[in-house]
Amino acid sequence: MGLLSKLFGKKDEPVFPPVPDWEPTIVFPQDRIIERFAYYTDGTKDFVVFTHGTCVIVEAGLPDDQAISQASQVLHAVFHYHPDMNPTPMDDGNILIRYNHPAFNVVLNDVVVANWQTIKDNHQRALATHEVLITPLGQNKFDDFGVKALFGRCYFFMDAKNPKAARVVRAANST
Repeated sequence: MGLLSKLFGKKDEPVFPPVPDWEPTIVFPQDRIIERFAYYTDGTKDFVVFTHGTCVIVEAGLPDDQAISQASQVLHAVFHYHPDMNPTPMDDGNILIRYNHPAFNVVLNDVVVANWQTIKDNHQRALATHEVLITPLGQNKFDDFGVKALFGRCYFFMDAKNPKAARVVRAANST
């Protein structure tokens, strides 16, 4: 069918939900993501960390399999609704990206600095298909903070497309 589609001009079906073209190969150290996210939540939340570092807060005390299931449902809900992001600069120089459900990405500043040219060169590929974001600089024009946020959001998309839990982290005061 692929050959016939090309011969007769049928276009490929659009991808839904829309995703960015860029899947960075830059790796965030997962232990540092966990440590920073636990710090941002004051150690009071149970959360699941996915392969690419997306953290999802889950109900306290759930068995691991139920925590992973709940976290996967959150990823699905964000991914199939619209991954509106709310990036926030943190007191340690990192960025915390929040979504419309309790899913988060931590963008470690030192990782960004070490890979800045690659990130700048690819940040437009971090936009989801046909996505238009209006910023004070104009349509799909981003300052350094926006570039970092788009980069960090790519990891959410990678986790949402292929959700694989890496670890369940318990609140510091849980048993």
